[in-house]
Amino acid sequence: MTLPISRTAEQIAPFRVMKILGQAKTLEAEGKDIIHMEIGEPDFPSLACVHRAAMKAAEQGLTHYTPTLGLPSLRKKLAQFYRSFYHAKVAASNIIITPGSSSALQLVLTAILNPSDQVLMADPTYPCNRQFVELLHGKVKAVPVDADTQYQLSLKLLEQHWSKEIKAVMVASPANPTGTLIEQDALHDMAQFLSERDCYLIVDEIYQGLVYDRPAESILAQRDLPDNVIVINSFSKFFGMTGWRLGWTVAPTHLVDVLDRLGQNLYLSAPTPSQYGALAVLEEDALTELEQRRQIFQQRRDRLHSAMQQAGFNLKTLPQGAFYLYWDISQWSRDSEQFCADLLQATGVAITPGTDFGSSQGNHYVRLAYTSERIEEAVERIQAFVRTLHA
Repeated sequence: MTLPISRTAEQIAPFRVMKILGQAKTLEAEGKDIIHMEIGEPDFPSLACVHRAAMKAAEQGLTHYTPTLGLPSLRKKLAQFYRSFYHAKVAASNIIITPGSSSALQLVLTAILNPSDQVLMADPTYPCNRQFVELLHGKVKAVPVDADTQYQLSLKLLEQHWSKEIKAVMVASPANPTGTLIEQDALHDMAQFLSERDCYLIVDEIYQGLVYDRPAESILAQRDLPDNVIVINSFSKFFGMTGWRLGWTVAPTHLVDVLDRLGQNLYLSAPTPSQYGALAVLEEDALTELEQRRQIFQQRRDRLHSAMQQAGFNLKTLPQGAFYLYWDISQWSRDSEQFCADLLQATGVAITPGTDFGSSQGNHYVRLAYTSERIEEAVERIQAFVRTLHA
């Protein structure tokens, strides 16, 4: 007899990138040379100062629970970071530390959604955005976007797709999987439009430090920002602390108490050693080292974009941030999952199918993460592979 699981759990889709990663690791263990461009994780280790700070905290016995909202010193340090890095005035009391940004998103959506409430988002988007809404019995309203809008939502699209059932709109800048941005003035206009309709704007700024050809910006630096804006961020990407599982949200004052109560029940508190490590990564010397890493990612972006163009691949956008390139493969395949599986088996290059990020054009796209130094070699292998598809 097989005992049942919930209907909600049955409907949650898997992370396809994790399947690709598993297959790649298996092939690697068998001796095949793999170039990993599938997983959204910096290939640098976390900074040495993070290790030292966490070790020191452990040696001093600072391993007990923190307040659910996070270490007061870390919340204060993040508020200072917003002032110095983004020129944004953020109160420490509005910052909630969470076990990764996924927990921050789950916390926020739990606080604001009732069953059947709609959440509007772009297609393509980060997979968990859809899954968390569905776990809460909300309704995803996905708006297909393309290169004409930089694969992003806009005020015009909000106006076209607006309905009174929408409780929140989710955007990401820079975005996963496309690496594109929404201009700050446009974000402000979207926030104002939604505020007038009692609707939240949730802004994913997880990759905000990893911006190229321009300064990093946060919506929280905007003047006259309405109190419907919620920001999600993480120590994983720009700060390189993926396995430490630490994120945060900046929430309006009226939500802080309910987020605190929910956090008490959902996870109690974020990992204590990770919070002490995060204090160190916000110091000036650490930020200088992270800036050097950002420059390396920008160089990789330029190398990947150039190599793809030289190989004859048509690219519709130049990533403005994060470490992803979104590539239309419809010239060769209308099944991105099969394309990725065949590419991995034939060449050892691991990339992610677009179906992870949406259904509108997901079968026509793949995502390449430039988190590997072996960029030109990967493109050469991909070029040789697509030639066989015409043979």
